[in-house]
Amino acid sequence: MSITEMALTRKRTTFVLLAIILLAGLITYRSMPRAEDPGFIIRTALVLTLFPGASPERVELLVTDKLEKRIQEMPEIDVIRSQSKNGMSIIYVDIKESYSEMRPIWDSLRRKVEAAAADLPADVIGPTVDDEFGDVFGSMITLRGDGFTYAELKEVADDVRNDLLLIPDVAKVEIHGTQDERIFVEFNSARLAELGLSPYQLRSILTARNIVFPGGEVFTEDEQIALEPSGNFESVEELGKTVISIPGTNALVYLGDVANIYRGYVDPPKSTVRYLGEPALVLAVSLREGGNIITLGASVLENVARFEQAYPIGIEFDILHFQPDFVDKKVRDFARSLSQAIVLVVLVMLIFLGLRTGLVIASLIPAAMLMAIMIMGILDIGLDQMSLAALIIALGMLVDNAIVMSESIMVQIREGKDATRAAIDSARELRIPLLTSSLTTAAAFLPIYLAQSTVGEYTSPIFEVVTITLISSWLLALTITPMFCVIFLKVKKMETATNYDSKFYRAYRRFLLVVVRVPILTVLGAFVLFFSATLLAPYIPAIFFPANDKKVMSAQLFLPLGSPLSKTRGVVER
Repeated sequence: MSITEMALTRKRTTFVLLAIILLAGLITYRSMPRAEDPGFIIRTALVLTLFPGASPERVELLVTDKLEKRIQEMPEIDVIRSQSKNGMSIIYVDIKESYSEMRPIWDSLRRKVEAAAADLPADVIGPTVDDEFGDVFGSMITLRGDGFTYAELKEVADDVRNDLLLIPDVAKVEIHGTQDERIFVEFNSARLAELGLSPYQLRSILTARNIVFPGGEVFTEDEQIALEPSGNFESVEELGKTVISIPGTNALVYLGDVANIYRGYVDPPKSTVRYLGEPALVLAVSLREGGNIITLGASVLENVARFEQAYPIGIEFDILHFQPDFVDKKVRDFARSLSQAIVLVVLVMLIFLGLRTGLVIASLIPAAMLMAIMIMGILDIGLDQMSLAALIIALGMLVDNAIVMSESIMVQIREGKDATRAAIDSARELRIPLLTSSLTTAAAFLPIYLAQSTVGEYTSPIFEVVTITLISSWLLALTITPMFCVIFLKVKKMETATNYDSKFYRAYRRFLLVVVRVPILTVLGAFVLFFSATLLAPYIPAIFFPANDKKVMSAQLFLPLGSPLSKTRGVVER
């Protein structure tokens, strides 16, 4: 017994299964992951090494070159790109696109870098391997405070970060624009010389006083007691009261009497952030794999509103970039396109096939879409630019199966067959041709899926979703469409043969006779059309990805190598 016969003989079971599919599709649609772009593998790692005070030539010779030679030993390497700057070596390691399991490769890279570190100069800081610098942060929150210092803003940012990390869909929260705080001890060389102190002696005295290591342990029969030295500094005032003995005398002075002690920030800073012309910090929030960015966005906005009420007046939170809005717009555009497609199909079917036939055929669109979304949820395919584009592409093709099936059933009913027998015979006759047609259409997108590249990974959902949707359409065309045709269609049997003597049929007959009688010209004409289209193809604009319509612009400003950050900041402010 074929699936069409089962659907027709067990209508209640078929209706229940259809209801389950529709309900499962709706539930999956509401809960499935949403993101702007599909996930793909980042095959690039960053090796960063600091060499304070070294020129670019020394950095290249003593650091970058040695690291590159070790890294080149890895067989997975595709390209190594490096930059040697004042006091800094930056190496980008690109892995071949044929590799998909990156964790063992990054572990091997770290071992190579650790082995090379033994040959680097003693003053080198690092090297460190960063294989997560390609993370995408879809939500960015700025933090400003009129009258608040960077240290106070950092304290608020740390608390906010801890709260944001509690959101289930958050993978990581990074803080940008922070300034490293330091305690500065500024002394006058003439004053130290007057007291007979050298800067080295002053440093030794402070080092001996500021004890930050454990003091050992004392064991008794009943207890183990950890000894913690109390010589470390707890405040700037305490540091200023440090007693310094003058060499060669019994005199004692306070450190605050011979030096200016104050709290400040590293100058020049590594990076700064300004928002609306004011100093600020930025909290960047990234989405976990498989998460829903729209749900994440709602949680972020809810938390930001709470932060604004919880922190003192003067602390301001602003949304700098909010990717959930873009994703939500795309999902709403898809739902609008789906609704428009159903309406258009119904109107066309009503005009050319009548009320009942139009409704029967149009019912396949939401059913096939929800069935495809249900299967996408099972296969962990979320809603993003590629999957939504594939669903919209499939809209224009999935209705073909229902049209062909319903037309065949109506023709056989007009010829005198019983409705049930016409549905079964039509399904038996068309199931292989319709399957072949669906698979052929899906195969047109197969090269995208098979491409061994990052672009192939990014666009692979197009083939997957189109194939799922067309197969869903084929299954429903063999089950639901015949059942609806039997139940709802009212087709009158033809008492006389079809009249093929109308003007349309006579003109069509003359055209066919010309084509058949001169086959050489027909085939030649087909080749001419084909090659003409091939020759004209280069004049058609070629674009793989459509233009980005987001209202976001970024600009990068590069000053000559060696320009201080203060100059860059001044240019940007102007």
